[in-house]
Amino acid sequence: MPHGKNCQCDPKSGKCTCAPCFGMILMKVLVGILLAYLIVFVGTLARNNMKKFQYIGIADRIPYTISITGEGKETASPNVAVTDIGFVTEGVDVASIQKQNTEKMNKLIIEVKKLGIKDADIQTSNYSVYPKYDYTNGRSEISGYTINQSVTLKIRDLTKISSVLAKVGEVGVNQVSSLNFIIDDQESLKLAARDKALQNAKEKAQALARSLGVKLVRVASYSEYSPSEAYPMKAYSTALGMGGSSPMPAPDIQTGSMDVMVNVNVSFEIQ
Repeated sequence: MPHGKNCQCDPKSGKCTCAPCFGMILMKVLVGILLAYLIVFVGTLARNNMKKFQYIGIADRIPYTISITGEGKETASPNVAVTDIGFVTEGVDVASIQKQNTEKMNKLIIEVKKLGIKDADIQTSNYSVYPKYDYTNGRSEISGYTINQSVTLKIRDLTKISSVLAKVGEVGVNQVSSLNFIIDDQESLKLAARDKALQNAKEKAQALARSLGVKLVRVASYSEYSPSEAYPMKAYSTALGMGGSSPMPAPDIQTGSMDVMVNVNVSFEIQ
């Protein structure tokens, strides 16, 4: 009798007829169904993985946002004055006016050091030599030379500003191009100004969200910038030829105050 089949035999003729076993038929059906489900499952898994690959790094949706600016300010007194001072010397011989200029500059540096200005706060900012021309009958001829030499001074003791400016006049300085006041270390002031700017932006965002009927979810982006931090005074200058050995009256200099500002731009996600 064939294995796995239901067979019946005729004893007279000796012939047998066989029908498939019901259990085998059921087994084949179940295996077919399982294979079909497996094919569908593998296909679905592959399709989902392809979608994930295509959308890596892309948000599921584009969030709605509002952008707000905020301002913060801290006011403090400056603690450093910065000024550019120097000499303009003219003559017909370069070597001669270089010698004159060097002697005057060396004397200036000696005198400002006596007032407490350190080497680290004295820096040469300009040294130039250029010819002077006379124009006659359409022709130009060199008639002499000009030397322009200047140094940048940082005055950390602000009570000595007037004394320094008076002294530079005494030694013959004929160029004082500017006087600026700065705060030497502004980081702590910036931190405080930034906190105020962020609080200002948050309050504006909350008020706008209430008006729009939405809720703030999280910060989506942030940027900041600080306006110019040096506040120059009106230029204090002396005319060519001024200066000498006689005492000069000390100018009255007011340091005033400075504003350290931070402006922020914050985008909030809303829902």
